[in-house]
Amino acid sequence: MNKLIDALATDGYYIWDDFLSEEEVTQLRDCIPDNWKKARIGRNDDVTRIESIRSDKIQWLKPAMGQPIANYLSKMEEIRQEVNRHFFLGLFEYEAHFAKYEKGDFYQKHLDCFKGNENRRLTTVFYMNESWSEEDAGELVVYDLNDKEIATIPPRGGRLLVFLSEQFPHEVLPTNAQRFSIAGWFRINGVRDNLLDIAS
Repeated sequence: MNKLIDALATDGYYIWDDFLSEEEVTQLRDCIPDNWKKARIGRNDDVTRIESIRSDKIQWLKPAMGQPIANYLSKMEEIRQEVNRHFFLGLFEYEAHFAKYEKGDFYQKHLDCFKGNENRRLTTVFYMNESWSEEDAGELVVYDLNDKEIATIPPRGGRLLVFLSEQFPHEVLPTNAQRFSIAGWFRINGVRDNLLDIAS
């Protein structure tokens, strides 16, 4: 955890290999749902489906999906508390979904903060892909706000990426193999259209 805190303070992002053991990754994979939804862009009434921007499918995480999911969310809670203790970000909630990319799927470059609704402050991406090879492609490419590429990250199983949501545009390159991950966001509460905006 100390390496995560130090990296966020200096670089704004951290790649945490072997965040979970192979056994824990397998247990999470066993919780992957069968009923997928086409991923969309935006939040609440602004949600749209634009396949030219992203082509993956998702399913939101819920503790009732199984003990491995509850364990994963518990680890995210530990990160939330530790980050708040060091950086006073006021992270209040965590929302996350499974993401499935089939061969050829991608997600064009984007920021995780919605325009006019910047409650997402810290992004996590956890990979559940066994025996991932260079030929499988599907890397996550991270940029700075000046559009300079700063990291290309293969989606190897057990790897966790954590980064400041407002600082790093990123994209998922087209994949040559089925690809699974958990994308999540630590959020602060805010007000939008005169309503309290809380993750659900």
